[in-house]
Amino acid sequence: MNQITCVSPIDGTVYATRPMATRDEVANRLDVARTAQKDWAARPLAERIALVEEGVARLDQVNADLVQELAWQMGRPTRYGGEMGGVRERTGYMAAIARRALAPEVMEDDAKFRRLIAREPVGLVLVIAPWNYPFLTAINTIVPALIAGNAVVLKHASQTPLAGERLAQAFAHLPDGVFTNLFLGHALTAELIAARSFGFVNFTGSVSGGQAIERAAAGSFTALGLELGGKDPGYVRPDANLDAAVDTLMDGAFYNSGQCCCGIERIYVAEPLFDAFVEKSVEWVSKLTLGNPLDAATTLGPMAARRFADTIRAQTAEAIAAGARPLIDPKLFAADTGETAYLAPQILVGVDHSMRVMTEESFGPVVGIMPVRDDEEAIALMNDSRYGLTASIWTEDPDVGQEIGARIETGTVFMNRADYLDPALTWTGVKDTGRGAALSHLGYLSVTRPKSYHLRRLDSA
Repeated sequence: MNQITCVSPIDGTVYATRPMATRDEVANRLDVARTAQKDWAARPLAERIALVEEGVARLDQVNADLVQELAWQMGRPTRYGGEMGGVRERTGYMAAIARRALAPEVMEDDAKFRRLIAREPVGLVLVIAPWNYPFLTAINTIVPALIAGNAVVLKHASQTPLAGERLAQAFAHLPDGVFTNLFLGHALTAELIAARSFGFVNFTGSVSGGQAIERAAAGSFTALGLELGGKDPGYVRPDANLDAAVDTLMDGAFYNSGQCCCGIERIYVAEPLFDAFVEKSVEWVSKLTLGNPLDAATTLGPMAARRFADTIRAQTAEAIAAGARPLIDPKLFAADTGETAYLAPQILVGVDHSMRVMTEESFGPVVGIMPVRDDEEAIALMNDSRYGLTASIWTEDPDVGQEIGARIETGTVFMNRADYLDPALTWTGVKDTGRGAALSHLGYLSVTRPKSYHLRRLDSA
């Protein structure tokens, strides 16, 4: 029997296994979901909102268990308390705007005509969720999809299979078929997409994964939302608050062991501040504690898998061989033996864009820092990337911040903050980061389709 296996980064042992669903099992569950969706969509919007919010509240009730399970599955330290704060914030906002976002746009309603554009659910929504933020990323689509009247099918990452089960348990009070968690292999997932089984597919993951989803959907006209990561830059201008910039950008680079879609992976600093910024950054990173994520003293856990850590080791070694200079003494982090998922953090200077560590997604605890002469050089370097998710600008002048932001090829511009998702602002990207929009009122457009009504009243005389 084919199965999904989660190997814990804590100690390299098998933490969980689950059998993959067969074609017949999937076909039966999708038939149930299609039937359930029609009745679900017919329920009043207020009722759907209340039931979805109840599901999130049920998830919140077991957060202590979720935190422990996440540590075992993907290595995040338990001291950070999990993801439910963001889950509640995003759910609350999407619930609050649902009536306005889903309301029909009425062009005319008089004695002669009623003309309007309505939004109707697409039917079945497939959410393919990643392991790095297994609840937050999934909720981004699950909540608006359910509220809008869709049935949701969740395929979670093999590294976090328990997250999918926990979400299914939280929404178990919904009618059978409205929320379905499936353990699927890549081949069967591709077959289902190609067969037009879903009205919308949301995928969060690698560029290669997104390309595979697009190939599977080719010719089916299935709508896709693809969030494929990034190489997010930070830019520190001469007028920046230096201490705040160091604290936020280093946290953005190293939180969750750097395994954040919008984590900071490269930093450009105005020449007058460069030395001081680097010095303070080294001091900040040297205080991190790499260790077992179940230990309350640990601030930096292992990466989710050794192969991810080995990718960062290779990028770092290549950069050093090409002239980059590492500033963090690995002896400070004894847990990194070079042979496990535990990886010491690293800051590199003397880097340039000929190095993979400055151009390819790292998704780990390493960051390169370069000095820049002025805004023009910083903008050129920030745009010298095949990704475009977020960019973080540090300045005391919001007008300048917005002017620079307008010239950066990215989905979100931050000023004086980083690595944050505001549910009122749409989550989107450009270039190889993918396409589509999640959250905000635009998030409802992804999980609904427009339907026009041109209703003419005839004179009865």
